[in-house]
Amino acid sequence: MTAGPDAAERSSGPTVDERVAVGLRARQAVPPDSLGSYAAAPTRPDPVGLLQQQGATRVKDLVPIRYGRMLASPFAFYRGAALIMASDLSTGPRSGLEAQLCGDAHLSNFGAYASPERRLVFDINDFDETNPGPFEWDVKRLVTSMEVAGLDRGFDKKARNQILRATTRGYREAMRALAGQANLDVWYASIDVDAMMRQLQPQLSKQARKTSDRNVGKARTRNSLQAARKLTEVIDGQRRFIDSPPVIERAESLLGRQDVSMEASISSLPRAWEQYVETLQPDRRHLLSEYHYVDLARKVVGVGSVGTQAWALLLQGRDADDLLLLQLKEAQASVLEAFTRSSSHVQHGERVVNGQRLLQSASDIFLGWSSLLGVDYYVRQLRDWKVSADLDAMDADTMGVYGRLCGATLAKGHARSGDRVAISAYIGDDEAFDDAMKSFARVYAEQNQSDYAALQAAARSGAITVTEGV
Repeated sequence: MTAGPDAAERSSGPTVDERVAVGLRARQAVPPDSLGSYAAAPTRPDPVGLLQQQGATRVKDLVPIRYGRMLASPFAFYRGAALIMASDLSTGPRSGLEAQLCGDAHLSNFGAYASPERRLVFDINDFDETNPGPFEWDVKRLVTSMEVAGLDRGFDKKARNQILRATTRGYREAMRALAGQANLDVWYASIDVDAMMRQLQPQLSKQARKTSDRNVGKARTRNSLQAARKLTEVIDGQRRFIDSPPVIERAESLLGRQDVSMEASISSLPRAWEQYVETLQPDRRHLLSEYHYVDLARKVVGVGSVGTQAWALLLQGRDADDLLLLQLKEAQASVLEAFTRSSSHVQHGERVVNGQRLLQSASDIFLGWSSLLGVDYYVRQLRDWKVSADLDAMDADTMGVYGRLCGATLAKGHARSGDRVAISAYIGDDEAFDDAMKSFARVYAEQNQSDYAALQAAARSGAITVTEGV
């Protein structure tokens, strides 16, 4: 059956002009400069209390490690404070324009990894908190992370201002460019690291170029085989994870522990594996069928994620040198859900995976989800050319270049998932949005410092138990 012109007209979406009008109406209702304000709400929840609420849903003996990692610096605290910031953002003005959010778009959640075509690409790389929400929340999270990191690095106010402006300008200019592109061009847009480095080289110092080249070269060696050699050993001819509690603990070592029902977990693994495999494309199911189980271990990862269930699964393919490491990571409800809306996905692993596929230009071929004893998980490769920026090695100019790159990358994700034309029209061509994001970042960095001090005080008073140096 062929639809006629009338049917096509009825089914067509809004025109570009209509989408621009949506953005301009939002700009009039909530001017960009209004997004720069922040004041703690009179009923603001206790930040330490929010962290303790999260801890109640996590592995009890790992929660002190989370606190210890967050206490390393104000920036480390910020990395773990996505819930606190989401709560604060919910009390402020909203543009009314939504996209699929990363939900935790701080600068360390961007990095390079291997695409399915074996190109090294740069993109957002953490999606535990992904959910739809106001686009500017991600921008605020990113820009504030630049301010907090700049303070940690001891950069002066002028240098930090330049970093913040570079970050917001990167977002604004990329969104404007994407708004003028065809849908497929936006969908296929990706950031190839080799091409990116050639373009950025003139903007970097000699030392920064050397560091970047070294990191890019190192990335291509960070694969499953390299990780397996680092994390495992051969005992009596059998490869096993190296027990290094509490960071890495073999499943067998956890048997009988009161906080981990390992016997039930192990007996439920085959069914959970079947569920996971069903979420993959048929060709990838076939590839995975050529591997067999070798070992399983619990592995502590990240800062904000510490205490959620995270497992490393070792598989072997053709021979002892053909190894694959998968990560099974617990997916809890997004911190955004209490302040935006509940996820449309009942299974939170599925929420993470679908959000990742929507925001990223290229995703892990083994990305999927499953459930085990009522706990939702998503699955991915533990290491596949993954590398993140070394913040301690960055000077202020390099951080500005990196901020602009992260801003453009975030815009690409939002352009894939939201109305890029409306968002670009809202932001406009002037610097009002840039100024607002800078103002917000400056004020919220002070709030972060205050919350960090509150966690320090809780540790000193014994209100929380802390394990440092892990």
